[in-house]
Formats: sequence, structure tokens, C-alpha cells
Amino acid sequence: MSYIVGVTGGIGSGKSTVANFFAELGIVVVDADIIARDVVAVGEPALDAISSYFGPEVIADDGSLDRAMLREHIFANPVHRQWLEALLHPLIRERMIAQCQQATSAYCLLVVPLLVENQLTELCHRVLVVDVTPEQQVARTLQRDKTDATQVHAIMKSQASRQQRLAAADDVLDNNSSDLNQLQQRVTELHQQYLALAAQH
Repeated sequence: MSYIVGVTGGIGSGKSTVANFFAELGIVVVDADIIARDVVAVGEPALDAISSYFGPEVIADDGSLDRAMLREHIFANPVHRQWLEALLHPLIRERMIAQCQQATSAYCLLVVPLLVENQLTELCHRVLVVDVTPEQQVARTLQRDKTDATQVHAIMKSQASRQQRLAAADDVLDNNSSDLNQLQQRVTELHQQYLALAAQH
């Protein structure tokens, strides 16, 4: 089993940028968002289950999942959201563990937006939180997703608070500055620290 560093942070905190810097250093990155898309890909049993439960309107013309339509269903109805989470979370967890076990680098990164909320910190030997202010989260997400502020606030509300995330952290990476060189420098320092920890492990 690889030494696992869990990476999390709120929406717009820059988790992907941080993960990419670690990947450039040769570290295997296991990304929960990618796995979440894979488990509902065309031909996957979970997609059929979703189609049976929500009806054909959540399936796009090409047979893939219509995410926008599904989001409408689950945001409007907590029961629907619970059903979907009960279906998908165990599948995602299983694949995350399998990919971490197959990782060939000295340690691997497990990038999970809802690491704290879904009690997945127990899978990790160490937790790194990418931290930005709520104001930065809103500004960056609006710029990136071209969405409206109401939706960004709704997503932030559904995530752990900044305090809850920081309480779960072993390491905190401050990403409030837009200086990518500084961020990369900090990732390199953490990388050395994780190599040492993984070697002891």
C-alpha cells in the first residue's frame, strides 16, 4: 500500500493546480472527480441504475449522463441526493483505494473535494488542505466556471467550512496569492517532506 497524502480544499481553492505540480514531480495522482465521472460512464452498471431511478430525462442523446439535469433533480430533493450518494460513494471509494494500491510512486496523492465531509481522511496517512479565503473561492470560481454567485455560495454551503477543513489538516498550503512560482516552490518543499515520511512508513 502506497503512502497516501489526501488533498482537499473548497471549490476554487486550486486543488487541481497543486495536484498538477505534484504530478510534474512524478507523483501518482488519484482524482476522485475523475473516478466519479468514470463510474457513471456509458456501459457502467451505475448509469443504468441512475436511469431506472430518475427516468430517461437524465440521459443525454448520446447515451451519457446529463449532469445538469441530474443536478437539478438532486439539488431540489434531498432524498434523491441521498439515494445517489448511497449508490456512488461506495463505488468511488473502492476505485480510489484500488488506484492508490496500484500507485508506483514513493507516495500518492488522493485528491478529494469532499475528503472531510465524507470521512475519507481515514484512508490517508496525511492530509494537505489547499486554503484560500471564501472571497477568493467565489472570485476564482466565477471566473473559471462562468456561473452565478448564488450557485457558488450554495456549493460552498454544502461543503465543510474552512474551519472544519483546517481542523483536519496536517499541512496547509496557502493559495491566496496568484503567484504560481511561489505555489510551486511550496509544493516542492512538501514533496521532500512526503518523500521522507513515505520512506519512514
